[in-house]
Amino acid sequence: MAARSRPFAQVDVFSPTPYLGNPLAVILDGEGLDTEAMQRVARWTNLSETTFVLPPTSAVADYRLRIFTPGGELPFAGHPTLGSAHAWLEHGGTPANAGKIVQECAAGLVDVRVDEGLLSFAAPPTRREGDLEDSYLHQVVAALGIAGEQVLAHQWVDNGPGWAVVRLATAREVLDLEPDLAQLPEAMIGVIGAYPEGSAHAFEMRTFAPGVGVAEDPVCGSMNASVGQWLFRTGAVSDGYRVSQGQRLGRAGDIAVSADGDGTVWVGGATNTLFRGTALV
Repeated sequence: MAARSRPFAQVDVFSPTPYLGNPLAVILDGEGLDTEAMQRVARWTNLSETTFVLPPTSAVADYRLRIFTPGGELPFAGHPTLGSAHAWLEHGGTPANAGKIVQECAAGLVDVRVDEGLLSFAAPPTRREGDLEDSYLHQVVAALGIAGEQVLAHQWVDNGPGWAVVRLATAREVLDLEPDLAQLPEAMIGVIGAYPEGSAHAFEMRTFAPGVGVAEDPVCGSMNASVGQWLFRTGAVSDGYRVSQGQRLGRAGDIAVSADGDGTVWVGGATNTLFRGTALV
């Protein structure tokens, strides 16, 4: 298929300050592109994710989304969901139901709430839960360069990408990590630690994704979604909270996590289009 011009946007997600969030490349017309072509584009942009907007195959979805990292396709990811919804709206997309976008992706249907310009997605169900196996936990602890007693809790929190998480006592411990990812080349691992009470953010998060070619994700919506489900489910949190992410990469990610009365966890943040034009694909 000959290359042609397609509408393109690059969106900054999860920071109110431009260029301090997580960038996302969005090809707003992905029709006719095969998996190989999409992967080639994602490898070239070299961002943590690149997305392709397609007509839905579900009667209730507003559009279909395919999500690629430089190393492979993901069934679901958080900042691509928000950034793509933002770009789709700016490009003239109109939801079938006012105030709610329904995204179709490989993980299923994902609701995106539009509230006074702020976008939030409903955390999808986790595919795997439960404590990490002892042998894997020992590998994680060694790769993170920490002592086993620093781990307060740990959990599989996989909603598609394969995430696991360990919880440390403090945000400072999280920020001080110098992981050796060569010890976990296939890992998809997050680390979270609390800020002192009264701080602007409740937690600091870092996510490492060498398994899909991303050493450290600047700001990660899918990890915050499944970790939020875990924290609310176990009673570790009872009210909405904010997470800081990306400091070690020179970013200022700010993620809002809340839960409805029915237990649905919502993850939201700022979205800003910073580049707009066409892509020759």
